[in-house]
Amino acid sequence: MKIDFTNKAVQWITLILLALTWGSSFILMKRGLIYFSPTEVAAFRISVAMLVLLPIALRNLSSFKGKVLPLFLAGLFGNAIPAFLFALGQTQISSSLSGMLNSLTSLFTLLIGILFFGMAAMRWQIIGVIVALVGALGVIGFENLTQFSDAGKYSLLIIIAAGCYGIGVNVIKSKLHDVKPTHITSLSFLMVGPPLFIYLLMGTNFLNTLSTNTESWLGVFYLSLLAIVGTAIAVIMFNRLIKETTAVFATTVTYLIPIVALGWGFVDGERVTMTQVSFMALILVGIFLINSSAPGRLVNRLFR
Repeated sequence: MKIDFTNKAVQWITLILLALTWGSSFILMKRGLIYFSPTEVAAFRISVAMLVLLPIALRNLSSFKGKVLPLFLAGLFGNAIPAFLFALGQTQISSSLSGMLNSLTSLFTLLIGILFFGMAAMRWQIIGVIVALVGALGVIGFENLTQFSDAGKYSLLIIIAAGCYGIGVNVIKSKLHDVKPTHITSLSFLMVGPPLFIYLLMGTNFLNTLSTNTESWLGVFYLSLLAIVGTAIAVIMFNRLIKETTAVFATTVTYLIPIVALGWGFVDGERVTMTQVSFMALILVGIFLINSSAPGRLVNRLFR
């Protein structure tokens, strides 16, 4: 059955499914990190996603024509680099905090679009950027930043990852708009996956851990869910959404991801303060201003 992604209802249902999937990815990473190192978690995630998508990639190698660089950039910034940054970041910060900071993806999508892809910015969007940044600083904790504690340093890794996502989204929207989403996803993973697969098998203790610790197979289960559902399938859906809507609309999934991540964090016994939740709400207000035209009319009246 063919799904009509031009239908608004389908677009919003896709956003919700993506939010549930990606909002759960942080807790799955946390579970995987019990058994494996951050680099092993990231390399496994990308490698398995590549292998799942390999049949699609091999059938559509013709899509490489004239698109090698943007496909590589989409794979590098949209998948590979963030996978390592998130896994490393979550060794020192909670999965719920990681999910909250991931919401900055929409902010970076706008900023990078303005700076490098010719996207126009409105007054209220600039205000939204400022509001969201203040919220992000509050979520991390001003003390953690000024003293550059582990929480501050590792939170910055998540913010950099959100910036990488912003680059990936803009590359797909501006340079790969004429390529099918399944082709974009499978070929971009094919560009970055093979060296990481070799590294996983030959440059890490992954295989040794599997052979000496039978409980580590539970970690493989969690990371396989993350790779197959949260990476391969979800990225195809997300790329389709980018093509059928706008880069900024597609990243509004970041409204819901932190809510799901917070829910899993609460279930897992993570400490989430009301101060963090309040600043998280501020981030969402900023993202709302970035993405919506309605407040723009109000803001324009105020600035007349």
